Amino acid sequence: MKKVSEVKETSVLPMLSVDMENKENGSLDVKNSVENGRPPDPADWAVTDVVNYFRTAGFEEQAIAFQEQEIDGKSLLLMTRNDVLTGLSLKLGPALKIYEYHIKPLQTQHLKNNSL
Repeated sequence: MKKVSEVKETSVLPMLSVDMENKENGSLDVKNSVENGRPPDPADWAVTDVVNYFRTAGFEEQAIAFQEQEIDGKSLLLMTRNDVLTGLSLKLGPALKIYEYHIKPLQTQHLKNNSL
């Protein structure tokens, strides 16, 4: 299997700086930090924080669906795979990536941080 070299870049948006790293599976690893303009806990994110997260992760078109459905951080953490695949009216490919590589890891991290 061919190893894909890691590419690191910094994306700068107004009031938003996020380190992104291309993973071998083609997804982007968005590293959350205090400097990125969003609260560190996704449960505290406003709708605009959620939208900016997905825009920064490379899902510009799909981020609009989160805005239209008024998905804030608490709602994002409650979303199921089915919600993402059917409730947001997204194309299947991007919807699967959004859930598996972004929402599910955010939910897992949130549970780990709050079960102490």
